[in-house]
Amino acid sequence: MSIRPLLKASLIGLLDDKARALDALQALGVMHVIPLARRERQEACSDDLGVTPEQLRLAVHWLASCPHKRRQVTAERHFDLVPVVQDVLDKRRQRMQLEEQRDALVKRIRDLEPWGSFELPGDEGLLGYRLWFYLVPNYRMHEVEKNGLPWSVVHRDNRFSYVAVIAEQEPRANQMPVPRTHTGSVPLDTLRRQLQDIEIELELLDGEREAQTRWLYLLERSMAGNADAADRAAAGAATLDRDGVFAIQGWVDAGQRQALIDFADREGLALLLDAPADDELPPTLLDNPPALGGGEEVVRFYQMPGYRAWDPSRVVFFSFATFFALILSDAGYALLLAAVLAFYWGRMGASETGRRLRVLGATLAGFSLVYGVLVGSYFGADPPVALLDAVRVLDINDFDSMMQLSIYIGAAHLLIANGINAWRQRTRVTGLASVGWILIILVGLLLWQRGPSLSIWLLGGLGALLVLCCSSERTGHDPRTLALRGMEGLLALTGLSKMFGDALSYLRLFALGLASASLALTFNQLAGDVAQALPGMGVLLQALILLVGHLLNFVLAVVSGVIHGLRLNLIEFYNWSLSDEGYLFQPFAKREVNPWIT
Repeated sequence: MSIRPLLKASLIGLLDDKARALDALQALGVMHVIPLARRERQEACSDDLGVTPEQLRLAVHWLASCPHKRRQVTAERHFDLVPVVQDVLDKRRQRMQLEEQRDALVKRIRDLEPWGSFELPGDEGLLGYRLWFYLVPNYRMHEVEKNGLPWSVVHRDNRFSYVAVIAEQEPRANQMPVPRTHTGSVPLDTLRRQLQDIEIELELLDGEREAQTRWLYLLERSMAGNADAADRAAAGAATLDRDGVFAIQGWVDAGQRQALIDFADREGLALLLDAPADDELPPTLLDNPPALGGGEEVVRFYQMPGYRAWDPSRVVFFSFATFFALILSDAGYALLLAAVLAFYWGRMGASETGRRLRVLGATLAGFSLVYGVLVGSYFGADPPVALLDAVRVLDINDFDSMMQLSIYIGAAHLLIANGINAWRQRTRVTGLASVGWILIILVGLLLWQRGPSLSIWLLGGLGALLVLCCSSERTGHDPRTLALRGMEGLLALTGLSKMFGDALSYLRLFALGLASASLALTFNQLAGDVAQALPGMGVLLQALILLVGHLLNFVLAVVSGVIHGLRLNLIEFYNWSLSDEGYLFQPFAKREVNPWIT
């Protein structure tokens, strides 16, 4: 449907112009390179500029994670890469060390606070005696009272007594019920002053980090330039170089034909364009409108269709939204999903993938809202107004009707899969096998709804005959070929049980939707019972139960809708419509870095 046709392009030029031509071809960004040679290549990195790719990546990641960013500097005359990267990494290292010191001090202060602020008198301060500190559980204090040592409780809480013992030598292990606590020699007030100094230093480093974010765009552009150089090195290693001439070959979108011709004329290169041969497998370049691009993202995540297959993105887009709505089964949850999506809408718009997925998310919320209104569920409660009650046409507690709806939806999904397969193979005999499966699905529905009849059995027999006779692509009429075709037809007929199981698999839509609705109703009933049983305090508990219960049910319903909604598309649907797996079209292009100004 929306897989772009490709052409095989071969560019030939002088070896002396190779570097310039590759740079220009990368700027054009229309070719998926086919390796013509495999040579060792030198890794392009930022060492030539004085920093390594890892250092550059760390610097960019450190500044990008800063909560507040400054206005970006876009003029390179103010930018020196090496000092900037080194300064960023030095500040990062300093902050990590200070954070470690702060965490240690916080723990030390927390441990010492019950003992209070004190300063040890030293070896001569107590005439040779020393202080020994013990954290004794309260239930074991009677053992301390019997040890005969001078001691005092300096603090007590509900679990421990903080005991200080005066003795020349550390008490023996059998004199105290617990091992000695090491408090250190630094007073608590000193530790607090050290913590305050570190907090001030951290604030200063945070301010310097925020100021350094003004270099983020130029750093990202340097990182992109480094990655582009690595790609050019890889493309250069994949060219065929011989007798002062180089050749580079790749796949190009047929719609970019004229752009490539103009490029070859401009760069003084010879150009050959050929259609893909039957035994060649070009990459897959999907082409979907932005509004339906979310389905393409889902398809890419699971399995890229082959070049000669078809693009299921649009079918997956709408069927996934339908299945998700049936599993969520609540208009209130749909509004909550829309609110979450609205909160992240701007952030998702920062990338093309995010823009596609947010449209898919809005479609999920819209489909779920419509279905939630049709079943009349609003956070597990009945419609709040009469107008909404009037449009409630489905009852999720009507098991027979909901099971029939799920089976009908599943059968329709499988009919679409086989119908597309039959249309794609309409010029081949195997396309009739998909027609046979369509007849078998229809016969199954008729037998379920109307019972057996002669016409239905004849229709089913015709479908089975088509599957038996048309599932093999073998040609010829010799006995061996006919026997093999018959065996392949019989093997294809074993898919009857698989078809039956796949159709019943759509019952999960009803089961998960019922589970979501039942949980919502249960939390509502539980909250109401608590409010009645505990007047006053019960109102607070009721609100808490409703909040936690519905949030938990919402998360479970969304997770179930995503997992099982995708499963029905990418397993059951794919099994009957898409078998060829391809690989993604990856253009040899320069990376773009868009400056953002704050």
